[in-house]
This record gives sequence, structure tokens and C-alpha cells, in this order.
Amino acid sequence: MRKPIYLALDFEDFQTADQFLIKHQLTDVPVKVGMELFYREGPDVIKRLRARNQDVFLDLKLHDIPTTVYKAMKNIAKLDVQMTNVHALGSAEMIKRAKEGLIEGSTSNVADLIAVTILTSHNDQTLRDELKLNQTVDETVIDLAALAKQNGADGVVCSALEVPKIKARFGQEFLTVTPGIRLTDTNVNDQQRIATPELAKKNGADYLVIGRSITQSENPRQQYLKAWEAVNRDI
Repeated sequence: MRKPIYLALDFEDFQTADQFLIKHQLTDVPVKVGMELFYREGPDVIKRLRARNQDVFLDLKLHDIPTTVYKAMKNIAKLDVQMTNVHALGSAEMIKRAKEGLIEGSTSNVADLIAVTILTSHNDQTLRDELKLNQTVDETVIDLAALAKQNGADGVVCSALEVPKIKARFGQEFLTVTPGIRLTDTNVNDQQRIATPELAKKNGADYLVIGRSITQSENPRQQYLKAWEAVNRDI
């Protein structure tokens, strides 16, 4: 199976994002819409992307009481996105209700529900010193992945470094979505647990999310194709 790469549209408004996609001939690739763009443009940005058949990962990381998340997911389902997410830390009941909302709100295909484990900007030190968690990142990711799977999530957001353990524990069908992907010649920025596309492929990641390594490069289309080739070679 081909491994999709979601291009992170980390732009302040749709006009800027759309101009970028058109200029660099990227209007046919899957995209991730996060908080910055969605909170500026609202559901309209999703409708415009879907109107030209671009797959969308709506990355809002919902984390609230179960009823609120359930109602929000019913509305998200009507946008016909391919993937969306919640924070696994929101509890078993919240994950379960999120899935129910997606199913009840969908008029066609149900979006994959992905649970965020530990953000790739965190490491063992931030978990210990700031979040006061007494487990390592690896241990916490596995525990949260188990919670997600047990309560109806289709997969998790995790670092590519954690994919092998998740696949070994929860099976190949349990999806892994990996941000923090950097091409070898680009800056790591504020990410801690990063990986190259080649390593993500080797570790068995299902979906890669790449942003600044492509959007801030001199030739974004070339960089996207370079990453795509790296993860789909020999498939």
C-alpha cells in the first residue's frame, strides 16, 4: 500500500495556503489543517480543499468533556475529512464518545479517529519535570495507545521512533500517524523526537506529516516528491 504524506498547511490564512499550493503544484496532495488555519478560516477552508478532492487531516486535537467532544465530532464528520484527532489524555469515555460522534455525523465514509499520545515536542525530561509523569515517553505512549485502541480509535499520533513498539503490541491494522518528520537537510525547529522519511518507512509508519521541511524549502514540490519517493520506494 502506498504511504500517504500529509503536507502540513501551517499558514495564517487560506489565501496564503492556496497560493502556495497552486504555485508549487501541490493541489493534489493530502494536507493537514491545524489550529492556526482552521481558527482563522473555519469550516470553509475544509470545504474548499475537499471541493478539489484533496484529502484532509483535520488536526484540532480535541480535549474536553466527553459530551462536548461528541457534539464537536458530529459537526466535524459533516466536513467529510479523512482523518481527525483527539488527545488520548482526555480519557477512555472521551475517546469512545468522539468515535460515536464521527459515526453518527457522517453521511458517507467515517473519518479515521486518531488519538494523540505524547506530542513530539516533549521528551522524558518534560514529562518528568513539567507534567510530573513518572514514566518515560515510550511507556506513556504505549499506555495511551492501549487506551485509544480499547475505546474505538483507529490509531495514534506518535513519533516514528515509537512505531515499531506500537505495531508489535497492537497489530499492523492499528494506524500510526507520525509528525516530526524532517528531511535530512532541514532544521529540527521545536521538535524533540524527530525522524527522516526513510526511518519512518523502515519503522512501519502508516502516515507521515511534514510541514516546514517542505513549505520553507526553496523547491517545495521537489521536496515533497523526494519524501514521497523515500517512503514509497519498492512498495
